[in-house]
Amino acid sequence: MAKFYIFEIPLLTSPFNVSGHPAMSVCNGFSADGLPVGMQIIGRPFDDAGVLATAAAYERATPFRLNRPVLK
Repeated sequence: MAKFYIFEIPLLTSPFNVSGHPAMSVCNGFSADGLPVGMQIIGRPFDDAGVLATAAAYERATPFRLNRPVLK
């Protein structure tokens, strides 16, 4: 029988999916092990444009969008 991980590990996006709040993740660096670290931006209900504008402004203001992880 197949296992559904969604019932074992709570997803951090679930409350926003239900409430109508737009949310997205942007890269804000890499861990010491080289794994990407993300930041979640959450907006007012149905303010998709505000979330996208915030993410775009953050990406323009920081150098993280230029970094790439080292592939092994």
